Amino acid sequence: MTIENPSREEIGEILKSKKRIAVVGLSNNPEKSSYMISQAMQNVGYEIIPVNPTIDEVLGVKAYHSLKEIEGHVDIVNVFRRPEHLPAIAKEAVEIGADVFWAQSGIANEEAYKYLKEHGMTVIMDRCIKVEHAITRAR
Repeated sequence: MTIENPSREEIGEILKSKKRIAVVGLSNNPEKSSYMISQAMQNVGYEIIPVNPTIDEVLGVKAYHSLKEIEGHVDIVNVFRRPEHLPAIAKEAVEIGADVFWAQSGIANEEAYKYLKEHGMTVIMDRCIKVEHAITRAR
C-alpha cells in the first residue's frame, strides 16, 4: 500500500476548519522542532494540546499523558514521534474520534496509514503542518 496524502487544496481546507490540535511528542525544549512548530501554530490561532507523559506543561498549556485524557473533541492529532510508534498512536486517535491524523515531515508508517483509512480517518504523513499552513494560506 502506498501512502497517499490529500490534495493541497484539501489540506488547506483542513487547516482552515480544524483548529484544535493535539500534539503527540511535543517537547518543552524551545530548540526542538515540535516546540517551534507548535508555538508558530499557536501564535496564528490554533489551540495546541500537548501530549507527552514526561512533562507537565508546555507553551502555557497543561500536558496530557495520552490522547484519551483530553476532554472534548480533537480535530487534528499531530505526531512528532518515530514511525514505529504510529500504529499505537493511530489506535488512540481512532478511539477518541479525532478527525485528522497528521504525521510530521520524515514520519510515515504504512500499517498505521492502513488502519486509519480503514476507520475512515483523514491521514496526512511526512508533511510539516507549519509548512502546509504557510503554503495554503498564501493561496
